[in-house]
Amino acid sequence: MTDSGAGGSGDTKDTEPLEPPSPRAPADSPVPGADTPTREFGFPPGAAGSAPATAASDIDGVRFDDGLNNGLSGGLLGGVRAPSVPDVPSPISARYLFPTEKYRGEWRRHWVHLMPWYVVGTLATFIMGLISGMLTKSGVDNTALSVTVLVWLLILGFVGWKILDWYMDRFILTNKRIMLIQGVITRSVAMMPLGRVTDMKYSQTPMGRMLNYGEFIIESAGQDQALRNVPHLPNPNELYLQMCEEMYEPEAVDEREAEPEEDLIPEGEPAPKSAGA
Repeated sequence: MTDSGAGGSGDTKDTEPLEPPSPRAPADSPVPGADTPTREFGFPPGAAGSAPATAASDIDGVRFDDGLNNGLSGGLLGGVRAPSVPDVPSPISARYLFPTEKYRGEWRRHWVHLMPWYVVGTLATFIMGLISGMLTKSGVDNTALSVTVLVWLLILGFVGWKILDWYMDRFILTNKRIMLIQGVITRSVAMMPLGRVTDMKYSQTPMGRMLNYGEFIIESAGQDQALRNVPHLPNPNELYLQMCEEMYEPEAVDEREAEPEEDLIPEGEPAPKSAGA
């Protein structure tokens, strides 16, 4: 077959008839509105696109509630982790618990409670060094210098005593009561049953929000209260929620404490072997 170009040239070209397009293969998914469910695709076992199985060693010891117990603190300084609550009472508080009550936790006061004594010790050291230098240059006898050093040591000893007193203090929560233990030689144990608590709140100053501490104010039905104001307690929001749950939902706390740890190893995976196996 010959054909002349559009410009009138005498060139000839051979042309072939075009083949009709092949029909489109039916789609896997049904048309909109059809009753046939969509087809689901899955990776075959061992395929390259399948999701990797979680190694048992990577999740060993991981619990779902780690983020609650050791999560970020509620203060303005994000990233400061809350101190973990011990599972068993310390020897300092164990002697004041009777066998039938359930231990929930104990807390020391926040380190900001010692800030005034840190300042006293630092100023005493600075002043002692200044006075000692002046006495040495003036050429006075060693008696005044000895008295200055002795006063400085007494102040540091008093500051150390306050640090020891802070370490021995405990705020204790059980399923029946709250306690505040104070003192090193002369001990003071204040107690209030949870059933008699009529009102409870905590307050935080701007510094308390930054450093995550607060003051608890606890009211009871009695007029003469042995435990009312407890300042400088760490993690006040978490402690407040824990105390409220202990007062209003004790069954939920007991049920959560009795739950075993959830098994995170997928079915069909072998259990991790111990180190001694």
